[in-house]
Amino acid sequence: MKTKVMLLALITSAIFAAPAAFSKDDASTATLITGARIFDGISENLLEGQDVLVKDGVIAQIAKDIDAPAGATVINAEGRVLTPGLVFMHEHLMMQLSSPDLLFRDDRYKAIVAGNIAEDYLERGITTVRDASGNTYGLKAAIDDGQTPGPRIYPSGPMISQTSGHSDHRFPTDKSVEMGGHHDLLVSEGDFVVADGVPEMLTATRENLRRGSSQIKIAVGGGTGSVSDPLEVVEFTDEEIQAATKAASDFGTYTMAHVYNNEGVRRAIDNGVKSIEHGNLIDKDTLQYIKDQGDVWLSPQVSVYTFIPAGYTEGQAHKHHQAFEGIDHMFKTAKEIGFDKIVIGSDIISNPEAIAKINEEFTFRAQWFSPIEVMRQATSKGGELLELSGVLNPYPGKLGVIAQGAHADLLLIDGNPLEDLSVMTDHEANFDLIMKGGEIYKSDL
Repeated sequence: MKTKVMLLALITSAIFAAPAAFSKDDASTATLITGARIFDGISENLLEGQDVLVKDGVIAQIAKDIDAPAGATVINAEGRVLTPGLVFMHEHLMMQLSSPDLLFRDDRYKAIVAGNIAEDYLERGITTVRDASGNTYGLKAAIDDGQTPGPRIYPSGPMISQTSGHSDHRFPTDKSVEMGGHHDLLVSEGDFVVADGVPEMLTATRENLRRGSSQIKIAVGGGTGSVSDPLEVVEFTDEEIQAATKAASDFGTYTMAHVYNNEGVRRAIDNGVKSIEHGNLIDKDTLQYIKDQGDVWLSPQVSVYTFIPAGYTEGQAHKHHQAFEGIDHMFKTAKEIGFDKIVIGSDIISNPEAIAKINEEFTFRAQWFSPIEVMRQATSKGGELLELSGVLNPYPGKLGVIAQGAHADLLLIDGNPLEDLSVMTDHEANFDLIMKGGEIYKSDL
């Protein structure tokens, strides 16, 4: 049964509640995993004949024939594959209502839905997410405090866009703010923010940092979910983008940019952006330009483009189809030029039913990438990108790898995903152990 999380615990970062039954204190109990074949998040060869000792929430030792500490839980994997917990890098935990509901539903209702969605992620082996826009500060605090199960959250906070950009969901008939109109509920509740000019961009960026964002998200091109901006348009001037990236860099972190088109990608990179979100419409020269930077990542998705999100208008649906059509060229080109700074994510919005099938992202990507490439994208590559948050990293330490000292986010899988990615799609049948921070969330052993 879904854990129901009430009211402001998921909306504000101030949580006042008694300790829950699944307190993080449980992570101090040691767990010894024996008999596993280990995918460490990097190597294409499974490591065999090694035990993994988990203690105090981290991987304390990887060695042969480890003696179990007194009181430790011992799990015999019986040849199952041990992998790092999955790292999904473009998620929207607060955005799983239809477009109309997102604009009109009460924030307490949205909070309860988000709590359920967070548990859905963890049930599917996704132990870490980078939330790409939304007021997830309170949800993160509730999960970290043990009030509700869910993945680690790297919050971007509200995505920042210009007027008529991807955060501006007003319709053409709505009055302008200057004429007495107002922005929609998603802006007033902190899921999006609209900013114009350098001073407003600085304020919006610094407010997100104040609230607890681990990285900053801006929109540098049109989006399928907004109504006023075709995918081909470029948003924010050089100076505005620089204001965001400089303010983020001054806090030791980085900026990610929503953008589909060539000019927008280049403008974002030239002004300091380190993570390109989507990129579906870019050509070979632009993808090569990303690769040539050496320190810029591509964060694409497939899942969200396989359906039309609930509540989309005809115009939004057209843009959604347009974005889907660009995926094949983007991935084929990445393979052709040998660009591998690619992570995994779903970008699913307005569809809890699609969240239930979120692990299909693995088989979608199998059209273009080998199993080892996809598994790296879902583990170590994500962990590497998350490290760019520097001093603002809410979970210092290694994620997405099985290594001594790394966070003990682990899965035991009945099947070998390095041979057959389809085993990743049925979490109920194939994920026999889900561990996050040393806590066993699920065990069928």
